[in-house]
Amino acid sequence: MNLRKITILLLAMLLSLPMAAQKRKRVVKPKPAPVAEEPQEDPRITNMREMTQQIVIVDSIVVNKDQFLASIRLSSECGQLMNTGTFFRNKQPGTLYINEMGNKVYFSQPDGHQQQLYTADKLGNEWSKPQPLQGLSDGIDEASYPFMLTDGLTFYFAGKGEESIGGYDIFLTRYDSRSGSFLKPENIGMPFNSEANDYMYAIDEANRIGYFASDRRQPEGKVCIYIFVPQETRKTYDNSKFTEEQIRNFADIASIADTWGDGAERKAALDRIKTRYAAKNVPGQLVSTGDAASAVEFKSKEAKTLYQKLLKEQNSLDIVNSRLDQLRQKYHKASASERSKMKSEILQLEDEALKLYASVKQLDKATRNAEINSKNH
Repeated sequence: MNLRKITILLLAMLLSLPMAAQKRKRVVKPKPAPVAEEPQEDPRITNMREMTQQIVIVDSIVVNKDQFLASIRLSSECGQLMNTGTFFRNKQPGTLYINEMGNKVYFSQPDGHQQQLYTADKLGNEWSKPQPLQGLSDGIDEASYPFMLTDGLTFYFAGKGEESIGGYDIFLTRYDSRSGSFLKPENIGMPFNSEANDYMYAIDEANRIGYFASDRRQPEGKVCIYIFVPQETRKTYDNSKFTEEQIRNFADIASIADTWGDGAERKAALDRIKTRYAAKNVPGQLVSTGDAASAVEFKSKEAKTLYQKLLKEQNSLDIVNSRLDQLRQKYHKASASERSKMKSEILQLEDEALKLYASVKQLDKATRNAEINSKNH
């Protein structure tokens, strides 16, 4: 074979190589589309669910959100809850707790567009200038719904921020008297908290009854108040006795009846509620689905008389608070002339509410003392 033929053959072989490569490229199968990954749950929620606290939820009631404070019945020695605007006689939205001595308040009010917590002390007949609570800002952008235990150190509130798992969560902190500041707040976990708004955790230590509010599974404008038995030590569900689904249901409060166990602890709590709180057909009054809905039984005639007065005053207070809430909502949208008319009524109702609060507190104490004295004689 001569040189010319060899050269032509080599050129033909070289030209065929790119064409073969192109043919091979055409038959390459397309890569399969990536499989969509299921969204992963926030690991904080998973961990929190596994550590769900074991409690007995005695009962629950659904009320209007703008009136829910009236359904939280605290003994006079545990302080009082009310609206910030009612206490300070202004239009500030927020929630306020006043201690049993009536000389210290914790309350929320707007700081810009968000609610923040403040405190003030009564000095003589005057209240000190409100001061922001120190130590609560780490991981919490907004704070409201304060409550202090009678020890003056253990403080509960609701907060929003990176430390919450959804809307408001309930937090616990303690006051450090040496630094004059609160310790870093701790999220109290499930079942108290959820991916909805959970707030206004309060304990009636005198009767060992606790309350907290949540808008989980509730329509707009409604809130569910859960009544539970506070525990001295935190106890979680044993995963060797309960399935993962059962613990999830406990965490979500799928059914309060699932928390009753043998029913003994719930019955004891209902008896305490029956003696302290329950009454039929009183607006805003807690009415249980259990035995607590029956009339209160007192041995003392004086206690019975005082209790009827107490119910009447509480009923009047509920009506006044309801009217105040309606006026405050209308006030912000009203014209200047309409506001002028509303202002005098609001001021009058706020004065009336404060007097009724004092009367309810006094009658509550007198009723219990009369009943105790009758048993001691």
